[in-house]
Amino acid sequence: MAILAFILTFIVMIEHIYIMILEMFFANTKLASRTFGVEKELLANKKVQTLFANQGLYNGFLAAGLVWGLFFAGAEMAETVQIFFLSCVVVAALFGGATSSKGILVKQGLPAVLALIAVLLV
Repeated sequence: MAILAFILTFIVMIEHIYIMILEMFFANTKLASRTFGVEKELLANKKVQTLFANQGLYNGFLAAGLVWGLFFAGAEMAETVQIFFLSCVVVAALFGGATSSKGILVKQGLPAVLALIAVLLV
């Protein structure tokens, strides 16, 4: 179960690194337009790009917390750190699903819930 928990948490971490990079550095691309369901013309707006970059930074913080929990937290803290940051991802997915797109519940929420369950069962 420990290996499964690691793999699932790692997937959530990679997903949030990807989202961070996309939102912070490639917000005005076709890929971002497709991924976020936003017209490319809107993404060309500098204010929208700033909002995306800010949102990307928060996704980066979630990823950084998972990196910490997976690779740098001592054995006595690793599980607690992972539980905290996975819980934050679940809350963010619930909010995003309620306010932005139901797809967020599946794309971000489901992997985080599965990882959280696996970590709790270790």
